[in-house]
Amino acid sequence: MEFADFVCFEAITAELQAKDRNGVIAELVSALDKAGWLGKGNCEDIIKAIIKRENEASTGMGKGIAMPHVKHTAVKDVVATVGKSSIGVDFSSLDKQLVYSIILLISPADNPDKHLQAMESVFKHLQQEKFRKFLRQSQTSEEIEDLLREADENPSL
Repeated sequence: MEFADFVCFEAITAELQAKDRNGVIAELVSALDKAGWLGKGNCEDIIKAIIKRENEASTGMGKGIAMPHVKHTAVKDVVATVGKSSIGVDFSSLDKQLVYSIILLISPADNPDKHLQAMESVFKHLQQEKFRKFLRQSQTSEEIEDLLREADENPSL
């Protein structure tokens, strides 16, 4: 599965306004809602579900990355977006460092295989230092989209 298969490029936020974890989650979910991915009236419920999931176990992976995610009945297909914070956000990461790049993923509750495929695709790229560095250096939504499309074409990026 490639980024282009599930990332909503219209919802990418190159500079998040929120300063805390819950605010970042709400901002990214709202961007997906505005782009038409969440169905009418589901935004708040999805925000609550992701925050609940985050309270159970942090998705701050370390190295400046977090990947909040949830399975939810409101979505019919896997969808993700990317947000960046130049100041950093506390996600209670494993390495105790702030998070600068956030990939938020929402999957249909009834399709765990697709959820795992999307997670695997994201993790494969996030494990590569070069990809993390380029993501953190991206300044605009267009640069982030270009990086994701380039990563699809060149898996070793």
